Formats: sequence, C-alpha cells, structure tokens
Amino acid sequence: MLRAAGCELIVGVNSPAELLEHAAGADALLGATYRFGVIDRQTLAASAALRIVSKYTIGVEDVDIDAATELGILVTHCPTEANWGGVAEGTLALILTLLKKIRERDREVKRGGWRSTALEGRYVGAREDGYAGLTIGIVGLGRVGRRVAGLLAPWGAQLLATDPYVEAQVFSRHGVEQVGLAELLERADVVTLHCSLTDETRDLMDAAALGRMKDTAVLINTARGAVVDIQALADALDAGQLAGAALDVLPIEPPAADARIVALGDRILLSPHMVAANQGGTLRAAIPWATDATLAALRGELPEHIYNVEAIPRWQERFAGDALL
Repeated sequence: MLRAAGCELIVGVNSPAELLEHAAGADALLGATYRFGVIDRQTLAASAALRIVSKYTIGVEDVDIDAATELGILVTHCPTEANWGGVAEGTLALILTLLKKIRERDREVKRGGWRSTALEGRYVGAREDGYAGLTIGIVGLGRVGRRVAGLLAPWGAQLLATDPYVEAQVFSRHGVEQVGLAELLERADVVTLHCSLTDETRDLMDAAALGRMKDTAVLINTARGAVVDIQALADALDAGQLAGAALDVLPIEPPAADARIVALGDRILLSPHMVAANQGGTLRAAIPWATDATLAALRGELPEHIYNVEAIPRWQERFAGDALL
C-alpha cells in the first residue's frame, strides 16, 4: 500500500544507530515495539520533515512523547480489538491457571499421582449458598480492563477497579466498584494490571504496594513489565507474602536464564509477551490502521488515533495541506 502510493521504504532496524541513520530525512516512522529502548528526541529531530510516528501497537511508551509533541510530530497508535481483546482473554487464562492449579494438576497425573488435597483450586464466583466469591481488583479501567470486567461478570465475582483518569459512570456501567489503589490491594484476592506504562505507573507495584496485598492473593501483569518492581515481587513470593503471580511481560525481555524470577517454580507463571498473540488476532488487524494513518499524514491530513493530541496545533502549522503524495 505504501509503495503503491509512491513511498520509498527502508525496512528493518537492528540498532539505535541504524534507526538514527534511517530517520535522517524521513517523513514518517512506522513500526511495532521498538526493542532498543525509546525513540528519543535526537532521533525524532534527525529529520526536519518527520511528521508522524505510526505505531502498530496500543502502547507508545517506546516513543518520547514530550519531545514529539514539542517538535510537532504526531504519534498514532492502533487500539484494535484484536489486540486488547486478546489481552483480556489471556488475562482470564492466567487467572484461572493460577487459581485452579492447572499446571500442578497436569504434572501430578503425568507422574502417577491422583487427587491430592494440595491440588484444590479456588472457587471464583458467588453462589446462592452464601459463598461471596473472590474479589478481583482491576488496576486500569481502559479497553482491556473493561473487557476483563465484562468477561468476569457472569461468574458473579466481586469486581473492584481503580483508575484516576476514568469517570465514575464508567465504573458503574461495567459493574465494578470504584476504589483507590490502596483499598483495592488490601481487599482483592486477584490483582490484575491493565494500565499504561508512564512515569506515574513505573514500579507502581513496588515493595510497599505488594505488602498491602493478602498473603493468599495473586498478581497478574499483562500490561508492561516495568509496572512491577520485579525484585520486590521475587522478595514477596520468596517470603510467602503472595500466593503467586503470572507475568506475560517483564522489565527485561527475554529474562536471563539465571534471572531470579525464573527460579520461583509454581509461585510464578511466565509467558513470553504473547498474551495478545492469537490466530485471528495479534497486530495483523493494526496494519491497515497504521498504514492509513501514515498515508493521511503524508497527504497533509490529520490521521485517526492520535495519541499526543496536544501536538495537533503545531503539526497543523507545519504540515496541514502540505501533500507529499
């Protein structure tokens, strides 16, 4: 599509130096997660013609948003349901794997065991006999958090959520009780993280936050690895302050073979940042979105799904109506 529109493409970046070289003179940067850190101010300023960074992903933490905004460069992203819906479904799979001890039961049968009381799971939903059900705490009530709430609703579990950027009526609409983070951590049997990675949420789950959780609770992270202080989590699991954790994301990916978090046995369930990688899903649905955004910007038009909307006035001064195609 890009070539058909007359674009010259440079495909593939294997280092920050190579990105910086290719960015010089570029009109657009297009791609998924940048594996070498952050697309920084130096890279963004390498071309006076750069008008858009178009991401296939939902998250944009790998772009210096403040620098892009100051430079009048639009950053677009692709919040496709194929992506965030897959994260929500995978989150439930992780929750149930921990609570129902799926791994342990499989291993027990394969080694000749049968029906050990150590393999008892936990009942999630409320029952008519008076059992109240577990309390699920959702940190971040955006697209993923809302879908998680919707998927859990038929189970009858008690749902809590915290998100300072979401209006009160959204909590009510999705059947969750609005609470602060501290209360959520203290009450929840399951804490599942669905917030963006920002300066505000980096190491959100540190030793103090983990210390607020019940020692019978489990932590799920399908957001971004750096939202959790990984060493503090390992400490908490080692000390029995938490019953378990499931992580699809880690601060350093992949982890080193001798990383402490890898050696915690059944206390930790690890996944290779693939919770949204499903047949019929993953980032494929984002390809036309990101391509259309790039082509719109190159025509001098505002694209859809702009993340840094504050950059629009400066961008319009620079590029509005300036069609390259």
